[in-house]
Amino acid sequence: MIVDSHTHAGTSWFEPVETLIHQMDANGVQKAVLIQHGGSYDNAYLLDCAARHKGRFSVVGLVDESSPAAAKDLATWARQGVTGVRLGPSSPGSLWHAASDLGMTVSCRQDVGEFASGRFNDLVSGLPMDIPVVVEHFAGGVADMDEPYEDFAEALKVAELPNVYVKLGGLGEISHRPSVLKPEFRFDFTPPFVEMILEAFGPKRTMWGSDYPPVGNREGYRNALRGIMDHPSLSDSQDRNWVMGRTASNVFKFL
Repeated sequence: MIVDSHTHAGTSWFEPVETLIHQMDANGVQKAVLIQHGGSYDNAYLLDCAARHKGRFSVVGLVDESSPAAAKDLATWARQGVTGVRLGPSSPGSLWHAASDLGMTVSCRQDVGEFASGRFNDLVSGLPMDIPVVVEHFAGGVADMDEPYEDFAEALKVAELPNVYVKLGGLGEISHRPSVLKPEFRFDFTPPFVEMILEAFGPKRTMWGSDYPPVGNREGYRNALRGIMDHPSLSDSQDRNWVMGRTASNVFKFL
């Protein structure tokens, strides 16, 4: 089973869920995690998508962290079916603890510098170890980082925490898009972030996520899927099964 751990859908920004389902069906993807986009705190549409397509979607929502009622709002969304929340290292500690108390998964996006600083490790190590924390977007790795990628290697020390997981996106997230798109699909150069992540986390704490629909402006959904599925580092079928579906299935709750 293939699970896409990072997708977006909406009625204003991005696309309605039906376009995502088309891509999933065309590429053999059975389930997906709907991630609320930044600045939107109404998670009702994502819950409606999950309700209309039973068993296919898990919902990771957002709350307004500046609101004094943020923790209460999170509990309300959890009762309605939101099973995860998007937080950052600078999010109020009360929200991190509220997510833990509610049994929610935390999906966390930040740049390499923040993950490398040690502040994230200090924050997560102060929480119960049964709260799954998923580091998004290659742990902040980007295409223009310089070798020997010391900052990136430092950021990957978050893997020392056993309840921290990581998402691999399509290779277009970490590769320079060719100026001329030749008939043969390929990137001119891709840094070894997949290899480094798998060495740090192992396949059982690594998951694939397309970042649909922004991926359409990079290599497209199919290439984002195949770029990780066919990666030389995942030549072992068991490792590939974990990264392409089993890890996300274990971490996220599907409605």
